[in-house]
Amino acid sequence: MRNYIIRRLLLLIPIMILVSFMTHATFRIIPGSAAHLICGISCTEETVAAIEEEYGLDENFFQQYGEWLGVYPDDDAGDSKIPIIGVRGKFSGVLQGDFGVSFLNTGQTVVDRLGRTMPVTLELMALSLLFAVVLGIPPGVLSAIRPGSMADLVVRMTSVAWLSVPNFYLAILVIAIGSNQFGWLPPNFATGKAVGFFEDPIQNLETFFFPSLVLSLGIAAVIMRLTRSSMLEVMRNDYVRTAWSKGLKERTVVWRHALKNAMIPVLTIIGLQVGALIGGAVLIENVFALNGMGRYLLVSVIGRDLLVVQSLVLIFAIVFVIINLVVDVLYAWLDPRIRYG
Repeated sequence: MRNYIIRRLLLLIPIMILVSFMTHATFRIIPGSAAHLICGISCTEETVAAIEEEYGLDENFFQQYGEWLGVYPDDDAGDSKIPIIGVRGKFSGVLQGDFGVSFLNTGQTVVDRLGRTMPVTLELMALSLLFAVVLGIPPGVLSAIRPGSMADLVVRMTSVAWLSVPNFYLAILVIAIGSNQFGWLPPNFATGKAVGFFEDPIQNLETFFFPSLVLSLGIAAVIMRLTRSSMLEVMRNDYVRTAWSKGLKERTVVWRHALKNAMIPVLTIIGLQVGALIGGAVLIENVFALNGMGRYLLVSVIGRDLLVVQSLVLIFAIVFVIINLVVDVLYAWLDPRIRYG
């Protein structure tokens, strides 16, 4: 197991290089330059060219990418003549833990901004995943052990409804109905502030409860349907029939014998749904005006803030790969027959 984990972690290196390279290449394909957004509408071509030179936007593709990674140093670093460049110059080294300076936020490093936005997104994703598991697995189990019953019908109709309605539409409904019918809005709505959990747990949960719930429903529906189908398959196995024939209680048969084996495909889909959480966070954070990484990513894409976009995509990719590694490790815990060489 240890060797397997080490190999998977080492595999992160080529994956991250590929992700960052593709992100960098995509921004080079899109027409336009961040220098126009930095300078404004009234800028002359000479000023735009000067800004592009200062930021290194006039350099070739591989030179920009190499400077961002830190494979080779930027000879002009520290020689910036324009105040908005920041202290490190054009492109800095990700391999040294420095993601560079934002183009659009004067003098603000990407790391500083991530320090404020990352906790918001991590809490949103963690609560959403918790809601998805709680709303997905128990109803799926109930539907599987009572096939054809009213409970089974309700669970299947609910899962179809959750899958059919986009989460951003539900988010808009929550805000519209809460505001118009009940005079309620999330605390600090549209102010960009999010109180930490340990600072004020009640206000923190009021802020994140509905965004997390809305984001979780579509994922919960997928988990619910897969749990049901997996449980139905496991319940037909001989060892489950043997447990029934021994006179064991239904709770023991379901939770101790059937569910543990049925959870393997469910864990797989939970790991894959992390990608849906990341994509959904971009929409939900913007609808609920949460200053997280998703909202930061959208603003940076619109503003062509290359360093920020590359850094955020890289971090999201790392999170996705690590969570799927954790899922693979849990396989061996659920089924002792699984061994990784």
